[in-house]
Amino acid sequence: MSLPPEKASELKQIIHNHLLKMDIHGKIREVLAATLSDHRGHAQRPLSEADLVQALQRRGIVDDMMRNLHVTQEVPTEKDTESPPRPAVHFVDRNMTRLEKANIDPSRRYLYLQVLDGKAFLEHLQEPEPLPGQVCSTFMLYLHFRNQRFRSKPVPCACEPALREGFLLEVHRSGLGEGSKMADATSMLSMSDPVHLVLIRTDTSSETTLVSSYFLDWRIVLGSPSGKTCLALELMGVGSESKVPAGVLTVSLEFYPPITEALSADIISTQQSLERQRTAEKERLFLVYAKQWWREFLEIRPSHQSKMVKIFAQDENGVNRPVCSYVRVLRAGRLLESPRQAARFVSLMAQERAPVVGGGAGGKQEQWCSLLAFLSRGKGDCEDHATLLCSLLLGFGLDAYVCVGTKARGTPHTWVLTRGADGSATFWESLTACRYLHRAIDPDAPPLAPQPKPSSPYRTVGCAFNHHSFLANCQPSDAVELCVFDFQNQCRWKAMSEEALKSVCTPGSTASLPPLPPLCAPSLDPAAASNHLELELRYLVSEHRKDLELATVWDDHLSYLLSSALLAYELERCTGVSCGNEEFQDAVRRAVPDGHTFKGFPIHFLHRNARRAFATCLRSAFCEEIVCCRGDHVRLAVRVRVFAYPENACAVWLMFACKYRSVL
Repeated sequence: MSLPPEKASELKQIIHNHLLKMDIHGKIREVLAATLSDHRGHAQRPLSEADLVQALQRRGIVDDMMRNLHVTQEVPTEKDTESPPRPAVHFVDRNMTRLEKANIDPSRRYLYLQVLDGKAFLEHLQEPEPLPGQVCSTFMLYLHFRNQRFRSKPVPCACEPALREGFLLEVHRSGLGEGSKMADATSMLSMSDPVHLVLIRTDTSSETTLVSSYFLDWRIVLGSPSGKTCLALELMGVGSESKVPAGVLTVSLEFYPPITEALSADIISTQQSLERQRTAEKERLFLVYAKQWWREFLEIRPSHQSKMVKIFAQDENGVNRPVCSYVRVLRAGRLLESPRQAARFVSLMAQERAPVVGGGAGGKQEQWCSLLAFLSRGKGDCEDHATLLCSLLLGFGLDAYVCVGTKARGTPHTWVLTRGADGSATFWESLTACRYLHRAIDPDAPPLAPQPKPSSPYRTVGCAFNHHSFLANCQPSDAVELCVFDFQNQCRWKAMSEEALKSVCTPGSTASLPPLPPLCAPSLDPAAASNHLELELRYLVSEHRKDLELATVWDDHLSYLLSSALLAYELERCTGVSCGNEEFQDAVRRAVPDGHTFKGFPIHFLHRNARRAFATCLRSAFCEEIVCCRGDHVRLAVRVRVFAYPENACAVWLMFACKYRSVL
């Protein structure tokens, strides 16, 4: 396989830099001098190139060079950014003394962030030491910095977890045409983008929990004369525990190549203080404006007090932020190809409400997660799903908004609305990827005039917003079936000032606004995952039938035929169009002989745990009838298809089937 010219030149540069570092030329000169002196006392045969190579091998020079030179293959990921794509490098510092990966462009600046260890995770004080090969709960650290994302290896949960990992972060200039220039200390001081660290705990049943979300201001290393500094980061809990320490991470920061002159601590602290003051002033002015806007909204109609108009929401760290700041224009590159595929991807992220300590009254803990925390955890509440879907639909060029209201029984809910160029309104349920075309009922129409029937599960809507608009419903009724989504009509919707929203919600407008991470391509092999899960299910079915004293005979051909049905089900979820069932039904008719009966049971999961899936299937009487089938010439079949999406979100389809001879 040939490399492109730019990759070949990059590889040559890496090897050249490494050989210079080893002083390979000096070593060769030493070996050459020793070989020549030894050769003078022997035969007059001229010294050949082979003799020199053998001498280098005897001295171990070649072995040392090949052992120290590590070239690893980069797996490309699609990242849609405003600036040209740059290599995001993730490496592990195994012996903690030197970089194991040398993919460093000498013309660019890098920040080497090294996690040295973890301490004081007191919640895991009594965690037993895992035995070799034993499944245990694990910690995993996720990191985002200026369109670069990384994750650590999982380590066992403990009071002092062995979180030892290195991350090479490229620090590039943001100006147009300056991306390839090396950032100096002065330009880096103006970069307020933090390093976002998210710690996730995964238990033995593969359930994930958000432990902490931390924003690190890395610019303190600019004031270190040695170009390196060590910090102890106190990680706080999330949600209701945002004021309680979760643990401590010890990290070191270092620049490659080192900066020539360090900045004074006063300059760094002054810059940070000015940014905090500017952010605080912008947030104060917006709060003053929001209060005045709310008073005006209440003056329109006293009943507006009870409408679900949500201007601020708390993130996982308990920080109040304008809801518009949770939505950005997010482009997925080639990872997602259409708005409906984006809706399918978001629906595959599991729903889970933020845990409430002592929530016996049925209260709901408010927690709108930052995007990195939501993606790292792989699940969240309806607000997280809706803001992500809205961001993706905006990236696909749609006029999308997040709606806040209620559904059946007055349950608070959020969903997504898109408006067509013809004024039509479509609802998108982010938890299921279902779409509903909205047609408002005209309350002034004659009694016998035909009216559209409500098709969506939503009952009321209080407000709608996206990254630059916030609109409150000021129509006489907030019932969705009566609502007209004409956002330009000020008599129906009261809008906030776009300039006011822009001052606190635009990326880079405030230092407290977390940057938006890009989506990552799936690292999962769908074919291997499908095969592994299918073999596990076959084993579970055989063991289950053995307990019932039933023999199990598998029909591999029938199992293969089920694939087309599973693909058709997934395509229907993605596109809303049913296709391929005719071919599947025809193939089954040909595979089932006359006088035989065929039964099939398809089901869909968001996880890849075979035992959980099998236990769920057995709760269905029809599936149990198939798995426990008795009769003449019973043949069983099972097929699994895993469809991988960005962030390793998976749609898992499986089908159990059987055929047997009917006996009258």
